[in-house]
Amino acid sequence: MLTHLVMDRLSPTPLHQHAADDLRFIRDAMARAADFTAVPGWGGVLMGVTAVVAAVQAGPAQDSAAWLRTWFVEAGLAVAIGGAAVIRKARASHVPLGGAAMRRFLVAFLPSVVAGGVFTGVFVREHLAERLPGCWLLSYGAAVASGGALSVRLVPMMGVSFMVLGTLALIAPPDWGQFFMAAGFGALHIGFGFLIARKHGG
Repeated sequence: MLTHLVMDRLSPTPLHQHAADDLRFIRDAMARAADFTAVPGWGGVLMGVTAVVAAVQAGPAQDSAAWLRTWFVEAGLAVAIGGAAVIRKARASHVPLGGAAMRRFLVAFLPSVVAGGVFTGVFVREHLAERLPGCWLLSYGAAVASGGALSVRLVPMMGVSFMVLGTLALIAPPDWGQFFMAAGFGALHIGFGFLIARKHGG
């Protein structure tokens, strides 16, 4: 038994095993360094269109169940559209959805979204729902800017634009919230979505 162990340690590793190990290391290194390129362009355009419709339907920001319900429905719709568009683009561009790039993107993106959800609960409880447009735009912008640092350059630019609009919405009169929501979740999604689709596919 001891002789066999000594012989195994002394025997050289086959060349093909070295090559396979090297290829695996290179593939893993590239996956860790890769940008997340499956951010959807046309999906963003569609999200923007539905947001404009929601802004018209909801009207001025107000502390009412109907206004909140409209935007919560729109948020669910946007998540569905965005998720489906990411999956479609990832498959078309051969980006693994369970890969390192996707995980890094989500780790950077989700904390600000969670923070925005917590702030939403506090704002609603304190009857400050008319200030939610600024909160949502700022939180979403921070999420996009953070996640976008791991994607193409247009994505963090979009995130910063959302943050600027969110800041202005918090400074402006509350009844302007409808227009900031349309400008941010509507126009910015449409504009940047179109640019992403043209420059980076889908």
